[in-house]
Amino acid sequence: MAFLSFLLLTATSRAQLLPSGNVYAGVAYGDSVDVVNRSTAKGWNASVEDLPFARFSHLGIVLDGSGLYWTGVQQYNLVFGPRLSINYGKWRPFIHVMGGAQRNTSAGFTRYPIAEDVGGGADYKLPFKHFSWRLQFDYIHTHLLSANQNEYRGSTGLVWRF
Repeated sequence: MAFLSFLLLTATSRAQLLPSGNVYAGVAYGDSVDVVNRSTAKGWNASVEDLPFARFSHLGIVLDGSGLYWTGVQQYNLVFGPRLSINYGKWRPFIHVMGGAQRNTSAGFTRYPIAEDVGGGADYKLPFKHFSWRLQFDYIHTHLLSANQNEYRGSTGLVWRF
């Protein structure tokens, strides 16, 4: 909490809220594997990344949200954590490790398990100024009491860099 407070207080002292970073929005496809069932879903994925350290431009802080939809099931993830990236020509590969919560509604019940997200991907710089195209893949593990669930999510979409 102290680290998060430090980031928020330093952000307000700048002229812009996020002076360097990116915003991503795209479509997502998910595959959920639990003990008995396996199912695929479609949905969306969005994130905001801030690059708060001028000396370490390869280290970012990410807030990532997604929604996946099956027949009769709605799932929303909100995770936060560090992202490590490197620029290589027009490519920007990255990896991240994040934690947060999931909201899962099915059969009239809503559950809020803890979510752990490990993933990565790559951005490809488009010929348009400040825009890139992203391919991202994530492994999401959730657990609530003694129930565990493993999910895989792939997403693609547009990135706006500032």
